[in-house]
Amino acid sequence: MKIHYFQHETFESLGCIKDWIKKREYPVSATRFYENPVLPDLSDFDFLIIMGGPMGVHDEDKYPWLKDEKLFIRKAIENNKVVLGICLGSQLIAAAMGAKVYRNEYKEIGWFPVQINNSHKIFSILPKEIISAHWHGDTFELPDGAIHTAESSACKNQAFVYNNKIVGLQFHLEFTADSLNKLIENCRDELVKDHYVQTEKEIMDHLELLNTTNNFLFQILDNLVKLNYR
Repeated sequence: MKIHYFQHETFESLGCIKDWIKKREYPVSATRFYENPVLPDLSDFDFLIIMGGPMGVHDEDKYPWLKDEKLFIRKAIENNKVVLGICLGSQLIAAAMGAKVYRNEYKEIGWFPVQINNSHKIFSILPKEIISAHWHGDTFELPDGAIHTAESSACKNQAFVYNNKIVGLQFHLEFTADSLNKLIENCRDELVKDHYVQTEKEIMDHLELLNTTNNFLFQILDNLVKLNYR
């Protein structure tokens, strides 16, 4: 199985997904839009992973490659590729499938509970509630036909599955200590204390949660692959 991933900023990397790929020895390639936004051929990969970023899905004037990226994601879905999107990645999937993406009522930054409803087998092994890292201000409506699989107090649509192949995660299970630290370094101005925005100290004081959240993501990834590549 060949993996290709989209990275939108230097400081929003694969995180722990890099370890998951390395352990399973999957071939991997990347499009780094901040360097050279060249898209792959659809035949070059089986599994597309779309990472986060500080831009919004509608910021095409500032990031003109967003239009081509959304069209490409749509084509990947239509060609039965397995696709995972995290944060901005999940919003790009939703937008590519015709769903509305818009500003959420609250920014959600820090460690907050997520309720998992176990309505799909990909999420069935997760507890009914997990504590996850968050860093987003936008949200999405569910694409037509998608199964809603998670929510939080600040954000109703935290995850979905479509056609057993497409997974959108608004929350961040992929963070490592290094990737979270880099995100704080580059986006510290967003840490304005609010209902669902923690301080830098509150975020960094809970790094012990990363091992658990990484393992949750590994389980989701393994289930997604097993479901599609037996």
